[in-house]
Amino acid sequence: MKKSNVIQAFSITCCGVLLLGFCLQNPSNITEVSAENLKTAGISSVISVDVAKDSEAYATLLASDSNVTATGTGEDVYGYTNIGIAQVEGNLNVRAEASESGEIVGKLPNGGACEVLSQADGWVQMKSGEVEGYVSADYLVTGDEAVALAKELACWVATVTGDGLRIRSEASTDSPVIINLSSGEKLEVEENLGDWIKVSVDGEEGYVSAQYVSVAEELEDAMTLEEITFGNGVSDTRVSLVNFALQFVGNPYVWGGTSLTHGADCSGFVMSVYANYGIYLPHSSRSQANCGTKISASEAQPGDLFFYGSGSISHVAIYIGNGQIVHASNKRTGIKISSAYYRNPLKVVRILN
Repeated sequence: MKKSNVIQAFSITCCGVLLLGFCLQNPSNITEVSAENLKTAGISSVISVDVAKDSEAYATLLASDSNVTATGTGEDVYGYTNIGIAQVEGNLNVRAEASESGEIVGKLPNGGACEVLSQADGWVQMKSGEVEGYVSADYLVTGDEAVALAKELACWVATVTGDGLRIRSEASTDSPVIINLSSGEKLEVEENLGDWIKVSVDGEEGYVSAQYVSVAEELEDAMTLEEITFGNGVSDTRVSLVNFALQFVGNPYVWGGTSLTHGADCSGFVMSVYANYGIYLPHSSRSQANCGTKISASEAQPGDLFFYGSGSISHVAIYIGNGQIVHASNKRTGIKISSAYYRNPLKVVRILN
């Protein structure tokens, strides 16, 4: 480049209005930008360009900048470079199209994070976990505010790296196994003891060997809503009950709660879902396990109840088919979908005929 022709892009804010201009700079302090780099850069990220020598590249810059949203921070925040944080009561619907009528393909829980891909006309194209789609910009915090919020919301999580992980009552291989978990399950970390990690599963505490988990500080991501396929002979009531329960995925867990929108614990969630169909169950997983008819897990149909615990029953979930359950898991994840065998079920009960 001819140093005499180099100019630098700059911006200032005056009375709330962003002003963009150019000024001559000391050539020794300027970084040159190639035409290739300009194809993916916005004006705000470009340091300089030689207009006289590369007017085509500069035209490309101006054209491309119209598609760049000024929400990116460039900072790596828990794996996100252009982070967005959901701020909504319950959860934020992720749609296949940028429209209120678009099919819901996932849910981003309140405080959940996503990568912002683009933004236009009040909608944000995003990706979070295995979910990619569009969310309303009204309920998504971006930019520096999202970065600050993310650092407040992140928590330590232990991800199971092998099948059959044993959670023990104490930090010792000699202590009893209270829970077995499958690979990929995420556990809330209570304390890192070095060789052992104290974790919480559905409100129960235990210890896992550090060599069988991956520990990292994470943010919640979006949950997929997999299509449910019902087998032959499944009643309309069962299908309706499961679909009713699934609409509350992403809503909060509140110990002792029974509200499907503002917070419920595991038995409160089941109780409230069943109450919608005129079936009134007690607010206790142990008591609910004594209702209905005991069946084997292989006989389970959508709407049946799975019970879990370490020795005695302490957690309940609704079977939704395809080897999956929906349940109010814990304060960190709220109401979520899991494998029915993420831990060994102690009992399966049929309430619906």
